[in-house]
Amino acid sequence: MNPNNSDRNGRPEGAALVTGASGGIGGATARALAASGWPVAVHFRSNPDGAAEVVASIEESGGRALAVAADLDSAEAADHLLTQVEESFGPVLVLVNNAGRRADGLSPQIKDQEWQDVIETNLNAAFRLTRRTLKPMLRARFGRVINVASVVGPRANPGQANYAASKAGLIGMTKTIAVEVARRGVTVNAVAPGLVETRLTADLPAGAFDQAIPARRPGTPDEIAACIGFLASDEASYVTGSVLTVDGGMSA
Repeated sequence: MNPNNSDRNGRPEGAALVTGASGGIGGATARALAASGWPVAVHFRSNPDGAAEVVASIEESGGRALAVAADLDSAEAADHLLTQVEESFGPVLVLVNNAGRRADGLSPQIKDQEWQDVIETNLNAAFRLTRRTLKPMLRARFGRVINVASVVGPRANPGQANYAASKAGLIGMTKTIAVEVARRGVTVNAVAPGLVETRLTADLPAGAFDQAIPARRPGTPDEIAACIGFLASDEASYVTGSVLTVDGGMSA
């Protein structure tokens, strides 16, 4: 598919890729982008059934989707994953770096491997995918990169030094790359969710953070996906280098 061609909406032809999209925020984001007209690649690492469910729901609604497997901790995964998507849908013009992991513990207890695993998935993989997608985006003079960060990036949360470092790095990366590519029609932004009901937070005690959240409840994946969908839209073409905090007022 030629990135210089345009679809009926006037935007270049291409696809969206959402990493970690077999459920939770990623699955909700894949469905939201499909609803706005993008063919969507639904990435998963270890949950093929969840990815298949997301793909099926998109196709039942008249959209186009493809489940793609990759272990993003591998340095070669980015090129392999994107090649699969390009062969099916054309260049990736919307990239949502959502895949993430946690390995919580107080700093004296975090092992080197737990530190490395979190940084590798949450930050290094996001950079490799972004680097690889920027070339077709720059050629098309259109692109959207949305990184799913966290309020833990700029705000301390004891027991998550590795997770916080990865998300703070993701925010710094977002701002820097945004400045580098802004004049070519490519925007790079981050969404920083607070506590959201997903599989990643399922092990947290029920109601543990309700008093810390002015909204008195956790967020939902659909609420985060709606914000990501906005940043991927034409209406957000002048928004770049920004971090959209979505946390029910927790960091206000």
